[in-house]
Amino acid sequence: MNILSSLKTFSETRLAWLLLLLFVVFFEACALFFQHVMMLAPCVMCIYERIAMLGIGAAALIGLVAPQNPAIRWIGLAVWGGSAYSGLKLALQHVDYQFNPSPFKTCDLFVTFPDWAPLNQWAPWMFEAYGDCSKVVWQFLSLSMPQWLVIIFAANLAAVALFIVVQYAKPKR
Repeated sequence: MNILSSLKTFSETRLAWLLLLLFVVFFEACALFFQHVMMLAPCVMCIYERIAMLGIGAAALIGLVAPQNPAIRWIGLAVWGGSAYSGLKLALQHVDYQFNPSPFKTCDLFVTFPDWAPLNQWAPWMFEAYGDCSKVVWQFLSLSMPQWLVIIFAANLAAVALFIVVQYAKPKR
């Protein structure tokens, strides 16, 4: 059995896209736990990284609609890749703020959303930032939260790259 064609077949199932959605729900729940239970104040970069993670969730929802439809699947893969790439860039910048502090390189004081989608006004419990981007407020296995996000977004980028490659696999016989 060809592993590439098996992965392609898997990408055509709702289970694949549901697992991606569950992944996002888990990490968003972790973020809200850190914010509301552990009382760790999210910073501007945290909120933007949260938006990138929600972009991956949007990709999963797109893929769930009709995973056997190649156009829908490709749109889902594109949104997943774009969101993972954006999240990785944000997380790397956040790590830089934390470990190379400089008065000339700082994050914004307030989140900036378009006028047509003021998320911080609609759901301040999820999208309002009041923390400091340069502070390391939590670590696990000696990595800060943005360092973990680098790993998470890089893994997403690798996974979506793999799923893009397998779209060209020959079907099983």
